[in-house]
Amino acid sequence: MAPAPDLIQNRTFDEIKVGDTACLTRKLAQRDIDLFAVVSGNINPAHVDPEYARSDMFHEVIAHGMWGGALISTVLGTELPGPGTIYLDQSLRFLSPIGLGETVTVRVTAREKDVSHHRVTFDCTCTNQNGKVVIDGTALVIAPVKKISRPRIVLPEVRLEERGKKFRNMIAMAETLEPILTAVVHPVDASSLGGAVAAAQANLITPVLIGPEAKIRATAKDAGLDISPYRLVATEHSDAAAAQAAAMAQSGEVHALMKGSLHTDEFLHPVILRENNLRTQRRLSHVFLLDVPTYERPLFITDGAINISPDLGAKRDITQNAIDMAHALGITLPKVAVLCAVEVVSTKILSTIDAAALCKMADRRQITGAVIDGPLAFDNAVSTAAAKAKKIDSPVAGQADILIAPDLDAGNMLAKQLEYLADADAAGVVLGARVPIILTSRADSVQSRLASCAVAALIKRYALMGGI
Repeated sequence: MAPAPDLIQNRTFDEIKVGDTACLTRKLAQRDIDLFAVVSGNINPAHVDPEYARSDMFHEVIAHGMWGGALISTVLGTELPGPGTIYLDQSLRFLSPIGLGETVTVRVTAREKDVSHHRVTFDCTCTNQNGKVVIDGTALVIAPVKKISRPRIVLPEVRLEERGKKFRNMIAMAETLEPILTAVVHPVDASSLGGAVAAAQANLITPVLIGPEAKIRATAKDAGLDISPYRLVATEHSDAAAAQAAAMAQSGEVHALMKGSLHTDEFLHPVILRENNLRTQRRLSHVFLLDVPTYERPLFITDGAINISPDLGAKRDITQNAIDMAHALGITLPKVAVLCAVEVVSTKILSTIDAAALCKMADRRQITGAVIDGPLAFDNAVSTAAAKAKKIDSPVAGQADILIAPDLDAGNMLAKQLEYLADADAAGVVLGARVPIILTSRADSVQSRLASCAVAALIKRYALMGGI
């Protein structure tokens, strides 16, 4: 009698007869190839790089190794003999490659029993969907002598996510441009100075280091960084460095600003001053750009760093700044979700009224270049399933590119939660000034710093093309 579907049960040595057989059928999917590479560490391009292999048969070795060994082991360990089996040896011949998308049937047949040691020799074959034998050989096991019946374990779902892929593609795009001349303000710690040097080595920026010379040189020495190729403009302290950088941006000596080891308000204060002529008609706003492995597109979150409790006019500028940034990164018609706690307009929640007003402003072309909808809760903005469950009919729901937060607290916490709980990489820039402003955190990785510099370079190109 076959075991219940929720049980796994073995066949003991005494129960096995010569000629008994068991089989398993599987289809080779890309996920199998990727998972094998992750588990084994085997990143041979012949196995995992389709461009290198130039053929869908490039999976031959991985398919044989995984399916000729692991699948045969699966049949022996779960079906015949089943739980309690000890795998001793195998001898397999790989007769033909197994291509991506092919279906393989693995069959084991008891050929010989060794009563004195409770060993069983099995003939093993793997055939493809056309009946062709692609693997054959033998396996030797010690069969269990006691009956075992256990609940069938449900294996955890394994999700394969390539972290940082979107950022790498964006950085590669920016590396084809001329490096942007960038004032790096007060880089007196290893992370900010190292990020600037890494961005220079990646051909994203040409840094001009501004700050106390002795501190910058000491930081470079302690961190093992060679800053000799870069111009260094000496200032006495951090606020003088920020003022000097703003003056150089105003005169055109530099084309971007990059925050070093100083507070954001101190860094941006000279930019805000009207006499420095770096402000535009728009309000300054910050955009987090996140590469979230579980989300199919780059995700913009604004404003989580500058505007504390923006009113409707400020939210209009915040929204348009983010849309222009998306255009600079090649997203021609971004989808903008105005976030609130609920999806309906409520007179008791001011953010929902602002969301509805922003949508009407877009209708009147006071905001341009995007599809905007709101109020939308976060789940409805990024999950099609959540939007369908709540019967929300929206061109933005489930596929938002840009998330407009109701205030700084919400935007900052949302971005940081995705970074620390969802393995997202985050870049940060400030828009609304006459030059792009790279706003990094001391906790940012090198990848995040490079991405921030890449965004600035792409924004600069977009501005030169008349986009902003």
